[in-house]
Order: sequence, then structure tokens, then C-alpha cells
Amino acid sequence: MSYKDTLRMPKTEFPMRGNLPNREPERQLKWEEQNIYEKVQERTKGRPLFVLHDGPPYANGDIHMGHALNKVLKDIIVRYKSVSGFHAPYVPGWDTHGLPIETALTKNKKVNRKKMSVAEFRKACADYAMEQIDRQREQFKRLGVRGDWENPYVTLTKEYEAQQIKVFGDMAKKGYIYKGKKPVYWSPSSESALAEAEIEYHDKRSPSIYVSFAVTDGKGVLEGDEKFVIWTTTPWTIPANLAITVHPELEYSVVKVGEEKYVVASGLLETIEKEIGWEDTEVVKTVQGRELEHVMTTHPIYGRNSLVILGEHVTLDAGTGCVHTAPGHGEDDYIVGQQYGLETLCPVDDKGVFTEEAPGFEGLFYDEANKPITQKLEELGALLKLTFITHSYPHDWRTKKPVIFRATAQWFASIKDFREDLISAVKKVKWVPEWGETRLHNMVRDRGDWCISRQRAWGVPIPIFYEENGEEIVTDETINHVSQLFREHGSNIWFEWETKDLLPEGFTSSKSPNGNFTREMDIMDVWFDSGSSHQAVLVENEELQRPADLYLEGSDQYRGWFNSSLSTSVAVSGEAPYKGVLSHGFALDGDGKKMSKSLGNVVIPNKVMNQLGADILRLWVASVDYQADVRISDKILKQVAETYRKIRNTFRFLLGNLHDFDPATDRVSYEKLPEMDRYILVKLNDLIGQVKKGYDEYQFSTVYHALHNFCTIDLSSFYMDIAKDTLYIEAEDALSRRAIQTVMYDVLVSLVKLSSPILAHTADEVWEFIPGVEEESVQLTDLPDAEDLPESDQLKEKWGTIMSIRDQVLKALENARNQKVIGKSLTASISLYPTEDAKTVLEGAGELTRLFIVSEAVIDGTKDEAPEDAEIHEHLAIAVRPADGETCERCWTVTKTVGAQEKYPELCDSCATIVKENYAETE
Repeated sequence: MSYKDTLRMPKTEFPMRGNLPNREPERQLKWEEQNIYEKVQERTKGRPLFVLHDGPPYANGDIHMGHALNKVLKDIIVRYKSVSGFHAPYVPGWDTHGLPIETALTKNKKVNRKKMSVAEFRKACADYAMEQIDRQREQFKRLGVRGDWENPYVTLTKEYEAQQIKVFGDMAKKGYIYKGKKPVYWSPSSESALAEAEIEYHDKRSPSIYVSFAVTDGKGVLEGDEKFVIWTTTPWTIPANLAITVHPELEYSVVKVGEEKYVVASGLLETIEKEIGWEDTEVVKTVQGRELEHVMTTHPIYGRNSLVILGEHVTLDAGTGCVHTAPGHGEDDYIVGQQYGLETLCPVDDKGVFTEEAPGFEGLFYDEANKPITQKLEELGALLKLTFITHSYPHDWRTKKPVIFRATAQWFASIKDFREDLISAVKKVKWVPEWGETRLHNMVRDRGDWCISRQRAWGVPIPIFYEENGEEIVTDETINHVSQLFREHGSNIWFEWETKDLLPEGFTSSKSPNGNFTREMDIMDVWFDSGSSHQAVLVENEELQRPADLYLEGSDQYRGWFNSSLSTSVAVSGEAPYKGVLSHGFALDGDGKKMSKSLGNVVIPNKVMNQLGADILRLWVASVDYQADVRISDKILKQVAETYRKIRNTFRFLLGNLHDFDPATDRVSYEKLPEMDRYILVKLNDLIGQVKKGYDEYQFSTVYHALHNFCTIDLSSFYMDIAKDTLYIEAEDALSRRAIQTVMYDVLVSLVKLSSPILAHTADEVWEFIPGVEEESVQLTDLPDAEDLPESDQLKEKWGTIMSIRDQVLKALENARNQKVIGKSLTASISLYPTEDAKTVLEGAGELTRLFIVSEAVIDGTKDEAPEDAEIHEHLAIAVRPADGETCERCWTVTKTVGAQEKYPELCDSCATIVKENYAETE
């Protein structure tokens, strides 16, 4: 018999290589066959409910790294809650209405919208959206995200639209919905109004002009020969000018330049002189802004009156302190214009083209009109200076083209009417990071009324009817009826049926004696769609609840979904739709740059999963500080893959050494465990507490580092390294061996459970190989609880010192090996010269040869008595020399006891005894 046959070498079918790209889809198929989501929900039913409400991604195109980051974060949280005492259903959702799908159909699918009715086009949009949902759903599932994928919420479904109509109706009933003509963000490229959430800022080159307006009536304050100077970067708005606004508290100077006299803010005079090039100026008079109220000037092109008015929005940040005011093209302009009874003049149509209300410029696109308007001002002697500047300018977030402020008749939600309720609700929410509260508070505080109407086809109709005289009809009766019709038939009927068929049966009105009613053809802002999900999902779905425990989205959603959801929820329910909000940053490339196809730095989730596997991507998500912007690259993923390999190898080593361990019969009680084994269980308890705290606080990088460090430092470099000899060499049922197996078993079960929210596939795979577990999946278990083990603090202190001493011994052995004094550590004999404290610790550490993995280890004296050739370290001095004796062919120890038992000439005395007592019958 070969002595190697008597060694207890590790055995496991658990593969060394993960081969995740191939194995993960197989495991996901198994989850579907197991109905794992349903089983998890059934197991946790009756526990406290935890609802993470999914913010709906837009149903268009493949998922990107931002999607992956978001969905994996959500999945980690939901999985953790399900194994830590909660019932945590997860209902994914999709946002489906809006311009991108209209554009995709007309551009990519070559759909000729002009040959289709509105209803037919909307049907095509819905079909396309559902195709995109199927596409994205498979990609999210490939990430390992567990959820009710067969029953997601979709904003185009009948049930969703019916609840959205109710939200609108509740807000209208409370007086929060109104129609008015006022300036809104208008996208000529989309031919629609936009909300603030649909605006993004990019640099734009614009003309910068200074223009003079001659005074025609100085009201006794001015002599009448002065000229007000305004500054603007939008010359195209000059035809809409109706006033000049000054600040009542600012001082204004009448400045003589040559033969002309100009009025500007005193605090900006020096800057204006440099910008326009004025020389030898003389201030002939100063007045307070309030004194200039009602002074009359003349429009430099059209000669009509342009009134001087007062406004608090005027600043000294830039310009002249005399603000060109066009009520049809600016929010502040509109507000101050209303106070003075000015017309809301807007001579630009839906396409951004000038109408007849701008004589001389009819038919010109607004941006193209800048040049001829400027030239006209120059001809008339009103242009004082023309330059060009590059500045941040609002753009349509979908078409990426500039937007304008344009006054049109739109539907609004009156935020100002319940602003204080919104601010109060924000204070009650738990924000992670904490600055999220300040950010949303400021947005609510500064937000104007919400323009909720859009001039598009693909969306939820605004459920308003009109009398014959144009008066709006919106009552409980009509709202409830439309909501019920949409629940039964879907919103397409709004564009298919006659108006009378959409009204309640027998509906009449004295204001429409002929019974001729019409209906609103605008649709709702898509942010109203998704912002109604608290009603359409959390209230509609009996398994969920409002408010949700958590909303988790990218930091851009403070102005988007977090904001619109808050507005609609507070309006209808009086409270925020969420108890907590957690936000994450954006995914950037390895250099911290925004990903861009043109730069070639885009990291695609599907590609990563096909090359490395979803668990590597999930581990990356756990490793980063996601509350800020995060970086990802091939190099970073390679580092994460190396961490994964170490964790997987730890699992494999533990499994391999449990092949002959039955936890039901072979366990060793804690009291009988050797001290080192008890120490590892104490460290495991610390790990459990640390990991659960990290999950609870959404600090997943803490979990990542804790698991990695435990596997590499406490296990691989220490415990497993020392345990190998005992596991391989001792008899099967030796107490020392069963003790180590007991610890390894508890460590393995705990590690797999603790890592399962992150390493969803790998943890499930390992679970199948663990002996004695009853549950078919780790997903059907709960996380371990930290135990109150006796003398844990003393053990940590003592063995912390021992590990420090061991590091010093290993360093001395490495130096001796580099100097060719020894080969492997088992060829060494070491003499130790510890301090008194270290000696006490070492004498209680058990067998030192096992601790240091050497053939001989003796304490030869104190640190002061160490020979000159000894290495000096903090706790002790160490002398390393080759061990005397021969090498045992079974345990590879160098010892003089080899051949001590005549029957076993190649074995040391210890191995000979083990073989004789356990294998004599097979010899």
C-alpha cells in the first residue's frame, strides 16, 4: 500500500473554474423551473413587509452600465431583506410613453406616421415598447436580478393608466390643476412643451448684444433724451419686448458718453464701459430704481411703447441692470409682466418660426433670425455692441437640440399651492446620502408650476372635456368614468371614440345646450406617468404598500422621478411615496470620463457577462462607493475577477475538506474545540456582525472588503494553511480533524449565506455541494446570527498577538529561503527567543510546529538571550536552520523519528502510529 493512500486529501466535484458565462444561464433556467421567486415569497409571507419600488427604466434599446449598476444594487438589497427577517417582493417596471419611441418608429422602423391615424400610430408605439420590454427583461434576468418578471408594471397597461387618471382627477379636485398661457420650456425639435426634468445643459455659442431704448416720457425723473441700455444673448426675443425691468433698490446712473446719455445700473458701470468701449464717461445723475417706474421708452424696431417696470429678479451678476423683458419668452418676464398687465406676446410658432406678430421676420426660424434682427438694430442705430459668447444653455434631453421659452396655453400642476406640504414631506424621509434632502428641498423650494401637457401622440391623454364655449369640464363623475373606461379598454379609445361616447351616459350641461362637447388632445408629461406609480403600483398591487420603504435611482432622479413622485403623492395622499431614498452616481470609464461611443470607452453589460459572468459584474457593484460616480474598465474588472477567484477557491477548499464530514454525527461541540478553532469561530461572528451592518446601512463595499479579507487573511493565509496538515494526515475521526471540519462547515455555510445577495449564482452553486443542508437553495435560508461566544475578547486579543508573531516567523522563514538556508518551510527548524509576554502567549498556542508549518520549533530562551545570527522582530528573535533528520514520506516533516518503528522505515513515529492504528487491515 502506498502511504499516499492513507492521506485524507480533499475531494469535491465543485469545479475550480467558475465558467460563469456558461453556468449562470443554466442556473437561471433552474431558478425558473424551481419557481424560486414564488418560493421565496411563500417562505417569507407573514414577515414585516419591505418594499423597494422599482423606478421604471425607459423601454428602448439594450441596457447600459447605469442600468446594470442600478438593478444589481436593488437586487442586493431585496435579496438581503428576504434572508434577514423581511417579506420583500420585487415588482420591476417599465416606462413606455414619450418621444423616444415615436422617434424610433419613424426613424429606425421607417413607419410613415402621416399614413396612419393617431390610434394606429399609438398601437405601433405600444407594440414596439413591449418588444423592448422583452429584450430588456432578459438582460436584467441575465444579471441575476430576482423579481416578479412575469408580472411587471408597465405604464401603458390599462390598470396603470386608470390609476394615473385618478391621480390627475384628485389633483384637479383639490384645485392643483389649471390651464394657462405662460412661458414654458419649448422644444422646436420635438414641437412640444417640456418639464424641467426633461432639460439638460450643454454649451452653446450665442450672440451677445447691447441695445439702447430711447426714453419718450421721463415722468419728471428723466429729461427725456436718455436711452436705457439692455443686454441679451437672445436677439431673437427683441421683437417680443414689451418692457424694461429695473430693481427698485438698486442705484442707476445717467451716464453721458459723447453727445448721448444712457441709463445703467451704477454697480455695473465700470464693466459696461469695458464691454462697450465707452471712454470719457460722465455720471450726470443718479436715481433709485423705484423712481424709474412707469418711465416710457420706445421699441427700437417697432416704435411701440416699452414700459419701465420694477422686478426683484434683477441682479448685478451680469448685463446692465436694465433687463429686456419679453413676457412671452421668460418665466420672470411673465410674472412681472402679469403684475403690470402686459400682454403675453409670443410671435413664435410650434416649430420655432416667427409669425406675423414679428413684422419683417415672418417665416424665419428663431435662431436664424438673430442675424437679421441684429442687423436691423444696427441700421436703426440702436446696437451698441455685438460679440459672441459660449455659455451653458438648456437643451432637449432627447433630441439634444436647444430649447426656448415660449408662452403657450398649457396644463399646469400648481406646485406653489402645496409647496409647504412638499417641503414638510421631504423632512420626514431618510436620505442616503444625507445631502439628498438638501438637494430635493432646494428643488421643491425653487420649483415653478409644473407644465404637465405635451403636444404628442404617444402618452396618456389629459382627461378634460370642453363645453361649447370652451370652458373645461373636469368632475368626479367624468374622471371616474374615464378611469373606468381606460381600465376596460385602454387609453387608445380617447383617440378612437366620439367625444359623446367618452362622457358618462346621459351627460348634459346647460352650458352646452346643443350637446356638442369636445375633448383635450394633449397628453400628459411622461414624468406624470412614472410619477403616478405610487398609486398605479403600490396601491393597485395588494402585495405592496404606499409609502414604499425605499426608492433607489441615479442622482439625476432628484429632478426626475424622486421629484415627480413626491409632487403627485403629496398632492393626493398628503405624504411622500417613500420612507427612504437612496441615490447612486454614474458609471464612468477607468479614467473617470463619461462613456461615449465616439470615444470608444463604453463598457457594455452584456459583453462583460458573456466574457466574465454576471457575478463578476455584481461583485464590482458591491466593491465601489456607488453613492458617488463609479469607474469601470477591463483593468478594474480584471482586479474584481481576481477577488472572485480567491473567494471561489476558498469555497472549493472548504468543500473539498468536508467530503467525509456529516454535520449530524461528526460535529465537535464548541467547548471541546481547540483554542485556535474557537478563535476562528469568534472571527466568524465578527464577520457576521460586520457584514449584516454593512447590508443594513447599504454600505456594500464594507461587505465586499469584509468577505474578501476574511477569505484571504483569516482563512487562506492563516487557518486553512495551518489546518491542512491535520486534515490530510490525522485519522478520519481524530478529534483535532473533526474539530477543524466543524469550524470549516460553520464557516462555509455562513460565508455562502452572507455572500448570496451579491454572488447570487455562485452562492447557489456552492450550496448544492454542502453536506447536510436541507433547503434546495441558499435563497430559501436566513442569514446567520452572531453568537455570544464565551471569552471572545480574550481569544481575539491572544490570537491577534499569535498571528502577529506568526507573521514575523514567516518573514524570517522567507528570508532564510531566499538565502538558500532552507527550502520549503517543513525543512526548517526554528529557535525562538520571545519577550516574556510573547512567551506566555506561545506556550498557550498549542503545537508550534503546526502553527508555523516547520519540522521543529523550540523556545530556546528570552529575546535578550538570542544569538547574533537571529533575526530580531517586535515580539521575538528567530534563528532558522535546516532541520535534522530524514523526511517522512507521508507528512513530509524532517525528523529524527523517521524509521523509529521498524515496520514503517519511511515514516516518522507519528505517521507510523496513525497508519498502524487505522490502516493495518489493508496492508
